[in-house]
Amino acid sequence: MSRACGDCQLCCKLMPVRSVGKGAHERCKHQRHHKGCAVYANLWRVSPECKLWNCAWLGDESTAALSRPDRSHYVIDIMPDFITVNDLVQGRQNVQVLQIWCDPDYPDAHRDPALRAFIERRGMAALVRYDNERAVVLMPPSMMSTGEWFERSTDLTRNSTHTFTQIVEALSGA
Repeated sequence: MSRACGDCQLCCKLMPVRSVGKGAHERCKHQRHHKGCAVYANLWRVSPECKLWNCAWLGDESTAALSRPDRSHYVIDIMPDFITVNDLVQGRQNVQVLQIWCDPDYPDAHRDPALRAFIERRGMAALVRYDNERAVVLMPPSMMSTGEWFERSTDLTRNSTHTFTQIVEALSGA
């Protein structure tokens, strides 16, 4: 699969980047309209997060039915995250989720039938983030006893983002 960003720079708008002091849903100061990143050649020094980050649409063949992020208004992060759920039978547990960054200017973009089919095929929950505080948890019908989509808005202010180490520990059961 060979895809390219082209004019898409949605990740530069939606993703938080701590190393350059950029919050979620803020344009990056290094972003150049239709030209990409002004410091891309020096990203290891300026912003290692950007150099390591990748969009699932670019390299994951299972995203073939999805539109380019700037057209769909969401970016699927290749890095999973987790949510903690309280299960009546198993108690408190961490659940791996797809991490999808949704453009707050298009808050219903996560209702795209192609995205919902992608989430269902993956057979896992999704955390649709609008920024570091606001998100929607989605669970596909295959995970629900009702056989229907579960969708709940959530406030992430208590634990807005997880570090790489926290994600690895939570998902490995450490």
